[in-house]
Amino acid sequence: MAKAHNEMANGPSQRQLRVGELVRKELSDILSRGRLSDPDLDGVIVTVPEVRMTPDLRLATVLVMPLGGQNVERVVAALNRSAKYFRGQVSRRMTMKYSSDLRFVADTRFDDDDRITRLLNEPAVRRDLDEPSDDYEDRD
Repeated sequence: MAKAHNEMANGPSQRQLRVGELVRKELSDILSRGRLSDPDLDGVIVTVPEVRMTPDLRLATVLVMPLGGQNVERVVAALNRSAKYFRGQVSRRMTMKYSSDLRFVADTRFDDDDRITRLLNEPAVRRDLDEPSDDYEDRD
């Protein structure tokens, strides 16, 4: 019998990572061909840096970013409108028992990194980071 464990505490399983990477590769291939009928996606280059799968592999959260980061909301909305088309295309290319539902969201990791860097460079935080702390004295 399989050992029960908390998926969220341990992070994604090897299977989730592998299937997520396969879905990412197929979606990138489909988007690079540019045969989409949605006018909001016409001529837009979309990158797919990551796909996160749920533990049961039924839902794939696809992180996307249009090249240049312009019109992100419009592109994400257009991709979500075309999610059934993408699901059908991905399911034809992969052999799985179930095809995953696709949910497209904007990849904000770079924006988050910039925000954290700005916060760490604020004068009050910089002062706290530069001051030596008495809490961590050498206790030999």
